[in-house]
Amino acid sequence: MITRRSHRMKWVALLAAPAMLLVGCAGDSGEGDVANGGTIELTLAHSYNPDQPQDRCGAQVIADDVNSADVGLKIELFGSSQLGGDADRVASVASGDIDIDIQGASALGAVYEPISVLDAAYAFDDADHLAAFMASDASKTLTDAFAEETGIHALGVWSAGARHFTANTPIRTPDDLDGLRIRFPGSPQFLMNAKALGAQATEVAYEELYLALQQGTVEGQENPITNIKSQNLSEVQDYLSLSAHQLNTNVVIMSSKWDELNDEQQTVLQDAVEHAVTEVTTCVADDEETTLEEWRTAGDWEIVDDVDVDAFQKKAVAYLSDTFTGDSLEVFEAIRSTSSK
Repeated sequence: MITRRSHRMKWVALLAAPAMLLVGCAGDSGEGDVANGGTIELTLAHSYNPDQPQDRCGAQVIADDVNSADVGLKIELFGSSQLGGDADRVASVASGDIDIDIQGASALGAVYEPISVLDAAYAFDDADHLAAFMASDASKTLTDAFAEETGIHALGVWSAGARHFTANTPIRTPDDLDGLRIRFPGSPQFLMNAKALGAQATEVAYEELYLALQQGTVEGQENPITNIKSQNLSEVQDYLSLSAHQLNTNVVIMSSKWDELNDEQQTVLQDAVEHAVTEVTTCVADDEETTLEEWRTAGDWEIVDDVDVDAFQKKAVAYLSDTFTGDSLEVFEAIRSTSSK
């Protein structure tokens, strides 16, 4: 059983983040109106662009399903970080200024560390493994503990694709990372992943990644296919190595407004999220297949298919098993126990 440790000081600090831009956007106009035949309006925010699966196959599916159900709920979408960056939006969900949000698991680790383990290197074998874990009792233990600690409900989790390495040399084994400056995001879980994989991590803002690679500030990076494509990284890198070393997990979270919905509304919203989980998974797989085929045909860079994934996974799992402690270790072990390998 996962124990409940207090992170209250960190949580209070996060809640102090500015959220003035949210005034007038929160979905409180319908509060209490359902009994009188009214509609509860909910905001759904995220950081993704319309061409990304998280938006068109995720957020849009949730909104369309809920809005067409005629149960007194209406969802309004605010994508592309219109309502603030990730950290600010987590605080706004906790305060009720945003009703629903789509967040990376690593970002949520700032308020409840064990949930960031969903983003651990090689924690999951693939998207099917993620689905198997989320269907297990252990995942409910995790999401219940997350709700108890933060007051935020986790309605669903999907994978936005596996992360892969790019560099100007092929990366086939952990030894190929020796001496390379690889850009990793600055969250604790991502930096832990770098150590687990044997990489020399350099923190660079995502918006500055292309320039950093072009100027040689970093020699390589890691991202899912959709991000690699959107950043045009084939223009500044020679090799894409299909390491699939981490699933890019997103968690659909909701404020305490969940508790104000009646049973029918909760069922409709939960079903919509589950539909979106399926759609995003399919969209990501289709998009990746199309993109890889385009890249192979164009020959813009060399795609390395023969990465020794087993060697990378063995190294990462051993490191993380020794490094994680307490609740985080329990989550990691529970995830690995649901592997079919």
